[in-house]
Amino acid sequence: MLKLLEIIFSIIAVSLAVYGLIVDHRFQSYMLLSFSLMVLVSGLIELRDGKKGNGWVRIVISTFILFVSVHSFLE
Repeated sequence: MLKLLEIIFSIIAVSLAVYGLIVDHRFQSYMLLSFSLMVLVSGLIELRDGKKGNGWVRIVISTFILFVSVHSFLE
């Protein structure tokens, strides 16, 4: 289930990034949000597999990206 969520969020992030490169930057906040969720799910997968160091690093990175995404939504 987590692997499926990771794939879905990665497809959304990549498609929004490509669209933003081709057309315009309006969806950059949404791309960052989906990227943050993808990294969060990846961190949860790492924690589940017993790789606690990598899992916690990815969760911290996800929190930072989520903060940047929310900040860009508010501007």
